[in-house]
Amino acid sequence: MKKIFKLSIIVFALVITACSPSREVKRVAPNQQFDLSGRWNDTDAKLTAEAMITQVLSEAWLPEYQKNNEGKRPIVIVGLVNNKTSEHISTEDFIKDVERAFLMDRRVRLVQAGEKREQLRGERADQQDYASAETTKKWGKELGADFILQGSINSTVDSFNKDKVVNYKINLELTNIETNEIVWIGDKEIKKVISD
Repeated sequence: MKKIFKLSIIVFALVITACSPSREVKRVAPNQQFDLSGRWNDTDAKLTAEAMITQVLSEAWLPEYQKNNEGKRPIVIVGLVNNKTSEHISTEDFIKDVERAFLMDRRVRLVQAGEKREQLRGERADQQDYASAETTKKWGKELGADFILQGSINSTVDSFNKDKVVNYKINLELTNIETNEIVWIGDKEIKKVISD
């Protein structure tokens, strides 16, 4: 009986192994667009970041700021972008895409936010004790941001049988840090139809 049981387990394992699908992996260019699941992906993040930076930099707040500040470029900090969808979305990657789009445009100056700013301050504190006097970076030299960009990623889902429509709406707003005045609000929508 034990031999029959062991033999049946071995046969079962061989059948499972033989029926397993083979997997193929190939390298592709990072800029190629894929949408396998219909969920938010890297292409959505890049396209949204580029579109929203184009929006924010084409609005009246920018020339108005420059007119009132001797043509200087405003200093912007990118704050939190909250994921209010039911999906796992890396808002950190989206924020990096937004920051990259700002930097590539060059009409604003960008300063670090959050944990990275704290890490820089920690390094500056260490330098006070451990770096040579000639190379120690001074306290109180950070650029203060004029504006903060913040927002959210939202989604609504409509489904029937095996078909589904997902509408992503990304809202961003730019606020004057000194006055608390909202100087720009923008949004971008991405709609996906998913059929099985």
